[in-house]
Amino acid sequence: MQLKAPAVKVRALELGIDVYQPEKVRDGSLARYLEERAADFALVIAYGRILDERVLRAPRLGCVNLHASLLPLYRGAAPIQRALMDGQRETGVCLMQMDAGMDTGPVLATHRLNITDSDGAGSLFEKLGHLAAEVTRVELPRFVRGELSAVEQDHASATHAPPIGRADTWLDPERPAEELAHRVRGLSPRPGARIEIERGDVAPRNLRIARAHAEPGTLPVGRVQVSGGRLLVGTGQGHLVIDEAQLEGRKQLPARDLISGRALQDGDVLRLPSEARAAAEPNPGQAK
Repeated sequence: MQLKAPAVKVRALELGIDVYQPEKVRDGSLARYLEERAADFALVIAYGRILDERVLRAPRLGCVNLHASLLPLYRGAAPIQRALMDGQRETGVCLMQMDAGMDTGPVLATHRLNITDSDGAGSLFEKLGHLAAEVTRVELPRFVRGELSAVEQDHASATHAPPIGRADTWLDPERPAEELAHRVRGLSPRPGARIEIERGDVAPRNLRIARAHAEPGTLPVGRVQVSGGRLLVGTGQGHLVIDEAQLEGRKQLPARDLISGRALQDGDVLRLPSEARAAAEPNPGQAK
C-alpha cells in the first residue's frame, strides 16, 4: 500500500534519462514539455489515456503507439485478455500512428505471435512484452527514416477490448466448456475466473479457477464429479476439467490436492451466483 515509481521510471533515472510524469494529460503541461524539447516523435505504450490533438501534434513526426493486438481487432484496454477469452490462436504487436481516436490510427508495422494451448494472460503478456521490445528496436529507426508506410485500418472489421470488470470474472456453467476454459486462460493469473460452490447446508463459497481445459461429456450443468483424481464439471456443452484452483481464503492447489482436502467433492454444484446472473441480464427498460 505504498506509492512507488513505475519500473520504467526507476530504470530511466538510473540511466540518467530525464523523466517527466504529468499528473494530468489535458492541462497542457505534457504538450508544452514535448514542444520545448522539439521531440522527433513520442512512443506510447499502455498509457491508458486519450491524448489530445496538441500532444499528438507536438513531436515532429507525431505520436506512435505499440498495441498488443492485430489491429483493427481488439482496440482498447484489454486486448491480451480478450483475445484469450475469445479463443484466438494468433495475436501480435502493431506499431501505429496515433490519431484522436482509441487505437484507430493507421498501422505502420505488424508483428505476429502464435497463441499456444498453455498460454494464459500472464505468459502472453510476457511474450508480447519481448516482441514489443523487438518491434521498438527494429521498426522505430525505420519509422524515423521514413521507410514505413502507414496503412489505414479497416474500421468496419474493428472489434473492441474493454477493461476487465468484476462481471467478466464470473463463470456461468450453462455456457460451453470450451468457452469457459478460454475465459479461465484470459483471466489467469489475475484477477482470476470465479464460480460459486453449493454443497448441501454449507454456506456457498467462491472458487477461483486458475487452470482448466474442456473435454467431451454429459454431466448435468454445474455438477462436480471426482474421477480418477480429476475434477470434472458439467457445463452447457461438455466437461470443464479443473486442473488448478483456489478456495477462498486458501492456497492455490492442483486438482488432486483439492480432492484430498475436500475443497471439492463428488456431487458439489458449481453455479453462477444469482446476483452475478442478475447483473448480466439486460434491463428491459434500458436501451440496447
